[in-house]
Amino acid sequence: MTEHLLNIAEDILNFATKAGATAADAMIVQNSSMSIDVRQKALETAERSESTAIGLRVLIGQRQACVSSSDISSSTIKAVSQYAVAMASEAPIDPYCGLPEFDEIVNNWDIDTLELSDPTEEPLPEDLQTDALISEAHAADVEGVTKIESAGAGYSTSDVYLAATNGFSGGYRRTNRSIYCAAISGHGTGMEQDYDSDSRLFQSDLRNPDEIGRRAGKRAVARQGSRKPPTGNFPVLFDERVSVSLVRHLLMAVNGQSIATGTSWLRNSMNKVILPEHLSLSEDPHRPRTAGSRPFDAEGLSTNKRVIIDKGILRSWTLDCASARRLGLTSTANATRGISSPPTPTCWNISLTQGDSSRSDLIRDMGTGLIVTSLMGSTINPNTGDYSRGASGFWVENGAISYPINECTVAGNLTNMLRRIVPANDARTYLSYVVPSLLIEEMTLAGN
Repeated sequence: MTEHLLNIAEDILNFATKAGATAADAMIVQNSSMSIDVRQKALETAERSESTAIGLRVLIGQRQACVSSSDISSSTIKAVSQYAVAMASEAPIDPYCGLPEFDEIVNNWDIDTLELSDPTEEPLPEDLQTDALISEAHAADVEGVTKIESAGAGYSTSDVYLAATNGFSGGYRRTNRSIYCAAISGHGTGMEQDYDSDSRLFQSDLRNPDEIGRRAGKRAVARQGSRKPPTGNFPVLFDERVSVSLVRHLLMAVNGQSIATGTSWLRNSMNKVILPEHLSLSEDPHRPRTAGSRPFDAEGLSTNKRVIIDKGILRSWTLDCASARRLGLTSTANATRGISSPPTPTCWNISLTQGDSSRSDLIRDMGTGLIVTSLMGSTINPNTGDYSRGASGFWVENGAISYPINECTVAGNLTNMLRRIVPANDARTYLSYVVPSLLIEEMTLAGN
């Protein structure tokens, strides 16, 4: 498989250089996926797809263009290469675009240590259907569940290969196995929905479908009787299911593109306090069996562990080559790209320091306030960090959950919110983003 993709990549680069490109890189992505959905104890949909797509970026001096195709025939590759060169010749000058130098790229890595691909045979369609039916059945058995909205299971493989005229060449395979279930409780206007799911690279790591179904059912039943909370300023606990969203907002603000364009509320915060002093935020792209792991980035640079925030202080932007050049810095090897677009910076596996208290401890200590288990909509000002989102969850009174909540808005400013977070110790360490429940001592709620 790797040799086949390598040959395609070499053909693309050869055609591109013959067409007039001074530099180029090519990405080939070969996907295979299978999914099964069930409803009312019967098969509802079964889908299987296979695809191969190529992406080519060509550079003529400081001009670049990207093209893509799902046709990998020699004639199409040649035509695509010619189109790309023609586009690049008319593109505006970008003084920051370009491939890394040869001495910057990685030439060897141990892909086996990352365990990105499950070596066992792919599941049969009937295996996926069995998992989906088990999940649905256990959700339906939960007292108070009136309907199963959907249940399903899936499996996929993805082969990625990247090659460039600077000498880089490499690829890897990634597998994925998943189960989900969404349950409904109540009737008519009193219906409430919730879900549970799991997704892993290895089949053997996947949670049992009966557990997923039961949890989906119990969550849906717990939503019964939802109402609006009072309006005012209260403590807010972002449940582990949604707390990662706060970290994603932070990471977006330290993204090199945002910093380079001056559109980040953290643009002047390097070496300043961002989080409480006992908290750090780190990245590790080499964690085994983790969705965000990879041996190299989309520009062929070696991925490495790094500390983004060290004991509350911001220490690193997230950079690809272009944003690094624009800021006069060095890439942090965080480039990602699609087949039809140039590289952009992103983060891989992220971990936030966990706390000493359990989620229950934080609920007890917050007194009266809101637990957020679901977020919807988003009004985030990237320049100021002003934050406003629709939320649902549970109301807490005297340190105990009192009743479910819906149709409310939580608001604040991310600068102030993140400086006051109190983490629990309940993060799921196998996820790509390891973030526990986070308590913020005061936010504005809009409800009744």
